[in-house]
Amino acid sequence: MTRTIVASASREVVIGFDQPFCVIGERINPTGRKVLAAEMVAGNFETVTRDVLAQVAAGATMLDVNAGVTAVDPNVSEPPLLVETIRLVQSLTDLPISIDSSVSSALSAALAVAKGRPLVNSVTGEVEKLEAILPLVKQYDVPVVAISNDETGISEDPDVRFEVARRIVRHAADYGISAADIVVDPLVMPIGAMGTAGRQVFALVRRLREELGVNTTCGASNISFGLPHRHAVNAAFLPMAIAAGMTSAIMNPCRPQEMEAVRAANVLMGNDPSCGEWIRHYRDVAPAGGASAAAAAPAAGAGGRRRGGREGRKAAS
Repeated sequence: MTRTIVASASREVVIGFDQPFCVIGERINPTGRKVLAAEMVAGNFETVTRDVLAQVAAGATMLDVNAGVTAVDPNVSEPPLLVETIRLVQSLTDLPISIDSSVSSALSAALAVAKGRPLVNSVTGEVEKLEAILPLVKQYDVPVVAISNDETGISEDPDVRFEVARRIVRHAADYGISAADIVVDPLVMPIGAMGTAGRQVFALVRRLREELGVNTTCGASNISFGLPHRHAVNAAFLPMAIAAGMTSAIMNPCRPQEMEAVRAANVLMGNDPSCGEWIRHYRDVAPAGGASAAAAAPAAGAGGRRRGGREGRKAAS
């Protein structure tokens, strides 16, 4: 059974098929968040602090940390900012982190200050990226997210994306990096643009598990991109992906609907022993319809028996 070990200075998390789903909090990321990017550049980390604490409280398993505030010479701007952000996050929580950068100089600087065994996010199938990032992964003995695209871009063909993942796993093996330390992102396409995107990724995740024996992750909200009421789609997608074999996702843990779906999937997959976590989170949740509905439920026929099923149908006829 493949197990990917990540850790902070004091806490270990196991990503695996027989483990609770790993929720990687996505909020510490200035991409698409202009106000947050401006704050980070100015040395203001109040929003980062709030996002860390909110995600921890919401039940994140790990936190993704990104400091890509600008595309202008990120080799200069990103390393010191990423280091500062990681130090802050590590001072606020003992959750393991995922270091989110494609800039090798930023990854190198971040790995030097990260405590425990962080996840590196990420490497692609591009030879230049592999040769820049895999040596760092080996040097620091950390796991890495492998994204299934290469010099040709992102293919809509899931067989092509599978072959890119296989090539990354083989290339990593040349550096002495085991498949257990590779978490493949098969790339979730938006279902609004590609009607087969859901079926594609479920089939691809099964292949990655069965043929390559690797753990998997994704940007969960990609599936609903461009659609209204996106969180309902995400909440349906997550348990289906988990049932197919997906073991982690980069997502927003502060969305209760999506976290409920993940926790329910853990129960149904047998990865929440005795339903302990489910009960801990939801024991005090009122039943749908409120107390009056709960009180009315046993109201029945003679002798306190419930009038339902065959008896109820007879009475109605």
